[in-house]
Amino acid sequence: MKQTFRHNRIIELVNQLGYVSTEQLVAELDVSSQTIRRDLNELAENNLIRRHHGGAASPSTTENSDYSDRKFFFSEQKSRIGRAVAKMIPNGASLFIDIGTTPEAVAYSLLSHKDLRVVTNNLNAAHILLQKEDCHVTIAGGELRADGGIIGEATVNFINQFRLDYCILGISAVERDGSMMDYDYHEVQVKRALMRNARNIVLVTDHSKFTRNAIVRLGELKEINYLFTDKPLPSELQLYLSHSDVAIYICNEDE
Repeated sequence: MKQTFRHNRIIELVNQLGYVSTEQLVAELDVSSQTIRRDLNELAENNLIRRHHGGAASPSTTENSDYSDRKFFFSEQKSRIGRAVAKMIPNGASLFIDIGTTPEAVAYSLLSHKDLRVVTNNLNAAHILLQKEDCHVTIAGGELRADGGIIGEATVNFINQFRLDYCILGISAVERDGSMMDYDYHEVQVKRALMRNARNIVLVTDHSKFTRNAIVRLGELKEINYLFTDKPLPSELQLYLSHSDVAIYICNEDE
């Protein structure tokens, strides 16, 4: 993929979303993280974007934005998904929060809840929830990535010690046969542990993930309990889930 095209697409995404992570850009443009970092550095030098740890924001974004202000970094679609999920989570619940900006949007929407117990391998989500004095946040150990995600064997072992009410799960791609896919083998191992140790699995994903391809298989869409997205599913997935127990929520407008 030519550099000019990548740069134009990065600027387009940053302007559309306000903030985009390196992980998102790697998935969107199908290039290495090293290539994305070089692109971001060059665009930042030309003041076309503002470089952030783990991603990029529009030049108008405050340079020292705190994670508590990440509502400005979520697309409206992801924010709607976050608000819809939050309505389902009761006060006093226990939950895992996965890596990704859509799970982070859920975390932000949970700030009005009381007495939550959260275990997460997402430092950004943890930072969002730390402003809640009655929210008990536990961070998983393991290898820290540039985007704030924590992965590795130690992460899996840590998660296996818990049994929680909900898992707020992100994903990179969902294929038309119902396969949930991701790009990182080590991240998939952590996601499997999250799913295995939750009583209810809540997949949160915007519609773009239904047209992407990834290389590592996480599992079947029928393994989850709830699916929150922003547009109706492709017809193949609607048929695939028609005889399943998966509850589907289309968050295309606020109630």
